[in-house]
Amino acid sequence: MLDPRQRLLGATVRGPLSLPPGGAHWYALAELGYPDPATFMQTLPLLHAWLDAFAADSGIPPDRTVLGGFSQGAVMAYALSLERARPRPPAAIALSGFIPTVPGLELDLAPPLPRFAIGHGVYDDVIGVEWSRRAREVLENAGAEVLYRESPLGHTIDPRFLVELSGWLGQSLPARV
Repeated sequence: MLDPRQRLLGATVRGPLSLPPGGAHWYALAELGYPDPATFMQTLPLLHAWLDAFAADSGIPPDRTVLGGFSQGAVMAYALSLERARPRPPAAIALSGFIPTVPGLELDLAPPLPRFAIGHGVYDDVIGVEWSRRAREVLENAGAEVLYRESPLGHTIDPRFLVELSGWLGQSLPARV
């Protein structure tokens, strides 16, 4: 749905932690907005290494890599897109997430910022829609271009937004040189 013309290389990475109630996680949750620092700072370097290896193996540099995720994946996409010590992607997709506050994670909101596409369900009972509203406000106040959509859904991905993101992705990548 994101790339109907199949011009892009899509890659996914699974959270390395197995935590209750089950599934793969990037961090334990201390409280919404504030991932557990120990687990977050343990997995973030693993994600850095994965992205660096992806760039080396694929030949696709960070300035042509769009980051994205859902729920904890969205939180990690925000962290990687805004982290001071990392190369900035041209764009990021955050679906049902929040900008994390974690001791030791230095975010840089100075321009130029990536473009962001943020989507969230207004009936989300896992991560309330107010978290994406807050992220939109923070990013727009910092000068980022933000595509923002709310859907009449819970904690899930709206396929209608994915269709819209298909065109947005093409506009978000720099032209080939």
